[in-house]
Amino acid sequence: MLRVRVEDVSQAGEARRMAVPFCRDLGFSDLDIGQVALLVTEAATNLAKHAREGEFLLRSLERGGVTGVELLFLDRGPGMSNPSRSLADGFSTSGSPGTGLGALQRNSSAFDLFSEPGKGTVVACRYWAGSLPGDAPPGWLEIGAVCLPMTDGEPCGDAWAARQTASTSLLLVCDGLGHGLLAAEASRRAERLFCESRSEGPAEIVEALHRGLRSTRGAALAVLAADHAGGTVTYCGIGNIGARIVSGDEERHLVSLHGTAGERASKAREFSYPWPEGSLLVVHSDGLVTSWRTSAYPGLAGRHPSVVAAVLYRDFKRGRDDTTVLVVRRRAPGPVAREEEAP
Repeated sequence: MLRVRVEDVSQAGEARRMAVPFCRDLGFSDLDIGQVALLVTEAATNLAKHAREGEFLLRSLERGGVTGVELLFLDRGPGMSNPSRSLADGFSTSGSPGTGLGALQRNSSAFDLFSEPGKGTVVACRYWAGSLPGDAPPGWLEIGAVCLPMTDGEPCGDAWAARQTASTSLLLVCDGLGHGLLAAEASRRAERLFCESRSEGPAEIVEALHRGLRSTRGAALAVLAADHAGGTVTYCGIGNIGARIVSGDEERHLVSLHGTAGERASKAREFSYPWPEGSLLVVHSDGLVTSWRTSAYPGLAGRHPSVVAAVLYRDFKRGRDDTTVLVVRRRAPGPVAREEEAP
């Protein structure tokens, strides 16, 4: 995931210049690259004109062999009292034609936003470079994530990954000790071992990662298995990884064991929890403070998981460590589009 701070118009141009080669490396056509560049330019310019402490985040997506990108635009104010009105063409607070947000919505494959007056706005856009495949088996998850290094330009010591089948989804969040290159090496190895594993048991996977990280500086990590039919999530965590199931105003904390994968750790143990349809699962590294509550943001829990992850990152990141926020919603039964996302 890439990040550009956008607080003046020149940085809006920097955001566009970063997005173009990123999309080219993903194999986008010139037409698709041009469309993404327009989205970035429009949204980043709006950030520079109207917002405070703006940021642009960019990550790659993959769904059934089709490549895409997710664009996140976040700021700390002034926010919108009526987002629906702001999406209508012709509405403007600065004398412009007032087509910005409406154009973003029309030209994106998927679009969502959350805004509060005085607190700021998060806008999420997805753009796919091709036609998405047909329906996949029910039970697949909606996934949103922010995964960023403490300092721009250095490797991120955190990582996340997902493996999904018709019956089960497996998720990994890993935080290499410290930050920088050595932390990134530990997390990348954990990610590779997780993706290569054929096991579907979180404790078994965690034990394998513990053995595989012994030559690294070690990591805190968690593996989760979501049973689509049974509506449960099985969790196994070692170290300082936070995890909660959020259902309405209720939040249930998931238990991680003390230790460090690759060094000293308790024997891996699994804990199972009910996971109601439509509720959120939030898993994060210790780059996020633990005082967050989605209930403090009316309506946020109903937004796309990417928007939820971006709001939590914006308002609760420590700023002195790498930060990962993984947000997952369990979809209701029924045909859904298969989604396999690459961090």
